[in-house]
Amino acid sequence: MRLLPAPAGSGIVFRRTDLDNFEIPANGRNVAKVSYATSLMRQSVLISTTEHLLSACIGMGVDNVIVELDNLELPILDGSALPYVEAIESVGMREQRRKRETLRVLHAVEVREGEKFIGVYPGQGYRISYTIDFPAPIGQQKTCIDLAAETYGSEIAPARTFGYKADESKLRDMGLIRGAGPENAIILGASGPENGPLRFPDEYVRHKVLDLIGDLALAGRRIEGHVVAVRAGHAMHTAFVARLLKDRSAWELAHVPVEAPEANEAQHESHGGVGEAALAGA
Repeated sequence: MRLLPAPAGSGIVFRRTDLDNFEIPANGRNVAKVSYATSLMRQSVLISTTEHLLSACIGMGVDNVIVELDNLELPILDGSALPYVEAIESVGMREQRRKRETLRVLHAVEVREGEKFIGVYPGQGYRISYTIDFPAPIGQQKTCIDLAAETYGSEIAPARTFGYKADESKLRDMGLIRGAGPENAIILGASGPENGPLRFPDEYVRHKVLDLIGDLALAGRRIEGHVVAVRAGHAMHTAFVARLLKDRSAWELAHVPVEAPEANEAQHESHGGVGEAALAGA
C-alpha cells in the first residue's frame, strides 16, 4: 500500500492498482457492508477495513490523499492508527492553495437504536464524547477529546482494536477477523487482556473514538461541532453520516478561521493552516 499526494479538492481516494487503477472516493455514497469494519464499494469493487487510515487522515489534518493498494483490504498493521500517523509524520504535509472547508453543524442531528445513540450538536472545534459499556472485563468507559488540541497522534492513534477470546471461533466461522491475532489486537480473556499491557487504562474507549473519527470522515469534511456517542459501532456511525448529510438544514460548509497556524508550519503540524493539506511527498 502507498499513500500519494493528491491535488487540492480531491479528498481521500482509494485506488485499486490490481484493477486498472479503479478509484473509490471515501464518502457516504460508497459505504458498503458494515459489521466489524467499514467497507466501501463502487461498481462492485470493494475496499475493506478503511476506518483506521481514514481516522489518521482526519486526525492529522490530511485533506487530500490517494491510497494505492493491490487487494480489497487495508492492512490492519498493529490494530491501531499509529503506523499511519508515523508514516504521515515521516514525510510531512504541505498546505495547498484551496481553502479548507469544515462541515459546521447548525442544529442537532441524532440517531437512536435502543440503548445505542449518536448525535452531533453545534460547537466550536471538533469534540467527541464517547461512552462504551461492554461485558467484563471492560465494563463502562468514557472519554472526551478535542481534535483541535492536536493530541490525536499521542492520545487516540495508538489505541488498538480489541476482541473477546470467547468470540473468536464464531467470528472466524463468519469469515471475519481472519488476520487478527495478538500482534494486532487486544485479546480479552475472562480476567483481562491476554497480551497486555494496555497502552492506556481506557484504551478500549479510545479505540472506539478512533473508529468513529474514521467513519465520520465519510462525511467528506472534518466536522465542526460536538459529537456524542453511546454504545455505538460502525453500522450506527455510518448510518449517522447518511442522516447528517441528508439533512441539509443541519449544517453548512465553512472555511477554517484565519487564526490557524501559518502556512510554513503546515509541513510539520498535524492540522495545518487555512488551506487544505496534502502529503509533502510519496
